[in-house]
Amino acid sequence: MSATFGGPSGRQGKLSQWLLGRRSKDTAAADEQGRETLLLAAAAGFPLAPAAHPAPGYGCSCDRVGCPTPARHPVSFAWQTQSTTDRAQIERWARHQPGANFITATGMTHDVLDVPLEAGRQALERLLADGVETGPVAESDDGRMLFFTLTRGTPEDEDEWWPCELDCRPETMDEHPGLRWHCRGSYVLVPPARLPGDGDRRVLWVRGPEHALPDPLSLLEALTDACARHTAEETDRTAPAWPPQH
Repeated sequence: MSATFGGPSGRQGKLSQWLLGRRSKDTAAADEQGRETLLLAAAAGFPLAPAAHPAPGYGCSCDRVGCPTPARHPVSFAWQTQSTTDRAQIERWARHQPGANFITATGMTHDVLDVPLEAGRQALERLLADGVETGPVAESDDGRMLFFTLTRGTPEDEDEWWPCELDCRPETMDEHPGLRWHCRGSYVLVPPARLPGDGDRRVLWVRGPEHALPDPLSLLEALTDACARHTAEETDRTAPAWPPQH
């Protein structure tokens, strides 16, 4: 019996139990911190709804084989009407779906200007140096930076209120490497969110939701300039040498 309970295997069993307990406590603390971060976004007026999360196999918790946007899409087709800032509802979702990401619907209280990460970092540095009120900003480990702004609101002429489909949809990310303006009919992942892939890939705040939302036009010039430079640099980097070398 001593070999089973007091020997090496017994110590190993106790160590395993301790490690499991430690991981559970760490996970619970991380979940609590994640909920508080979500509630800060809701308190800032960002309407939230549950989204899928990374999973083994196809990389997404949804049942769709070959999901085109794994862990990046809402779990309900009714996400636009479901999105809310109600603290109690968000806490219920977070408790019942502890692994879920969350999206925030754009075009209601805020829009999002979505740019390549390096271009976004250059633009953010320029904006802050110029004293421009930049507002909340998030970085995504899939190579994008998100600038949260005031929404365009409801123009008197409905034809002036373009839906996001005229810009791009979230699932057309690879087709639009430059700036994307998420407005009515679109959404983005809200921090903290986990992304599929190797390592601990996430969406995190660079500047939190406590910062006031700026007018999107105050950021647009710096962002478009940075995106143009980024696109030119990428084109130069990938262009074949000319004349071709033999």
